[in-house]
Amino acid sequence: MCANGAETPRLLLMSKSPQFPHGLANSSGKVGKYLMFNGHAQASALYEHPLNEFKSVAVSRVIHDFYDSDSKRGFYGGGGIDMRFVSYPMQFALRGLPADAPRWGPEFKKMLQERYTRTVNASGHTTSLPVEANSISLDPNVKDAWGLPAVRVTYKDHPEDMKTMQFFQARCKELLEATQPRKVWTRELRNQTFGYHLLGTCRMGNDSHNSVVDKYHRAHDVPNLFICDGSSFVTSGRGQPTCTIQALAFRASDFIIRMAKNGEIKSAI
Repeated sequence: MCANGAETPRLLLMSKSPQFPHGLANSSGKVGKYLMFNGHAQASALYEHPLNEFKSVAVSRVIHDFYDSDSKRGFYGGGGIDMRFVSYPMQFALRGLPADAPRWGPEFKKMLQERYTRTVNASGHTTSLPVEANSISLDPNVKDAWGLPAVRVTYKDHPEDMKTMQFFQARCKELLEATQPRKVWTRELRNQTFGYHLLGTCRMGNDSHNSVVDKYHRAHDVPNLFICDGSSFVTSGRGQPTCTIQALAFRASDFIIRMAKNGEIKSAI
């Protein structure tokens, strides 16, 4: 199974039976729990001349000076800072200008035309702590187009996650200010209400009472079921989890092949 950290637990939770009354592979009750998003913090800067960042690669440079957690900062967490400008024109119109900019009329259009090519963002991608209450579950009322329960997301950033994001936003702002732009601004950091990285909802572990899959991504309850996506993560990392997911999937594939050759995986009947 590889349907990401939202749809994988949803499918498992919907797959109830007399053998699995709480959902497939969910004897531990941990399916859907410990959802992690990765934190995000950003500062923006406006420059005198066009930089045309929208024509560049998504991430043009990465800083890992604050990657590891450091107790001297007074909180747990770390991450990286990258320079990116991934705003399409419509997205830039909605969120690309500072809070004091006009939102309608000729001046608004003029600012969009000028600033789209002259704006740079410094973005912090940070850790999220695994909190059991943060979860993917089945909505008891909302159904999808096929009449099946929709995903319900319950999430609140841990206080340490908020401190980490605040720290990285300040570093992003300092970095841009050092380049002497025309203007630097940030947005108020709020508790996240959505995420791109859906991690941790079918967590890995040796103890079948506290995890869903083992170290080879094999479900504790269902020997023929392997879950190979970000849902197996027990920590969020510092953002950008794709390469880690791919590496773990290759590792799980090697294990599946080896087990199949040894006759330790049952054939479907």
